[in-house]
Amino acid sequence: MTGFLRLEALEKRFGETAVTRGVSLEVGQSEILALLGPSGSGKTTVLRLVAGFERPDAGRITIEGEDVTNLSPERRRFGMVFQHYALFPHLTVGENVAFGLEAQGRPAAEIPGLVAKALLAVDLAGFEGRKVTAISGGQQQRVALARALAPEPRVLLLDEPLSNLDPTLRERTRRELQRLIKRTGITTLFVTHEQEEAFDLGDRVAVLHAGRLEQVGTPQTLYEEPASRFVAAFIGRSSALEGTWEGPVRVHLPGGVTWAAEASEPLVRGEPVDVLVRPEGLAFAEPAAPLALRGEVTARRYAGPTALFLVRLDGAGEVEVLAPSRARSVGQTVGVVPAPAGPAPRVYAREDI
Repeated sequence: MTGFLRLEALEKRFGETAVTRGVSLEVGQSEILALLGPSGSGKTTVLRLVAGFERPDAGRITIEGEDVTNLSPERRRFGMVFQHYALFPHLTVGENVAFGLEAQGRPAAEIPGLVAKALLAVDLAGFEGRKVTAISGGQQQRVALARALAPEPRVLLLDEPLSNLDPTLRERTRRELQRLIKRTGITTLFVTHEQEEAFDLGDRVAVLHAGRLEQVGTPQTLYEEPASRFVAAFIGRSSALEGTWEGPVRVHLPGGVTWAAEASEPLVRGEPVDVLVRPEGLAFAEPAAPLALRGEVTARRYAGPTALFLVRLDGAGEVEVLAPSRARSVGQTVGVVPAPAGPAPRVYAREDI
């Protein structure tokens, strides 16, 4: 993929603290890329570097091959939707959308047409005269998007654009936002700490941790083929077991059983490892069954036809098992084995914790 937006080895420090550490990314034309990570991972700083609100200590940023690293924000031609929208409550919808155009010095005769075009793109045609305080939260989000799109930017930047909405409205607005962005075809970079939001909106997702880029890939790749222990633990649900690497695709676990497993890095036979397993990668069996880890069901979270069972293993910690709701009951002694059709356990060197 040719990078319409390219970040090359970006470094940013605040005093003695390194906030980004050699972050390199490419965002293709018309692609939506999500920056996902926990608080303090550096994702907002990356967005601010792209916007020009911060300058990197090292590295560079290009848009369509143009080096914009040292350009002021207004010369980079990006549109931005802030976390709390930053709309002006005393202005109408049309006046809010026109604000950025006026600040750019666009000819007055052009502005009404550009405002109408932007509002049409977000399905708010005819809303020009309404006060922003008189429309819904979802509509306010679309006004903020229209204001970002009106100057016809090269790149759209979104900073936690849905965190201000309640859960029900957030899900509906997320799908609407994706449809609107795809319709415009604009290259988009957005920041979120919500995995579901990143997976739903992003064509690809970049996972950041402690200022470093851990992995970039499609949601399916990140879930099924996590490149590091952090990504495996951060993406989706997983449980960790301690084991010993026994060679290609085999790991020895407490209780004297050996499971088939996949390693994400070179390992040495006999090396202590962490074994991360997905709930759907485990199944129940009789306590004495071959390959079974013996334990007791300590909790059950009902979810209709399936349930998430918490099992305290004998001498091996706890795991979560996704199974039919009536498969087992709390207090029952069970065996836990790899699910035949589930994702294989993934193994990581113990020192990566």
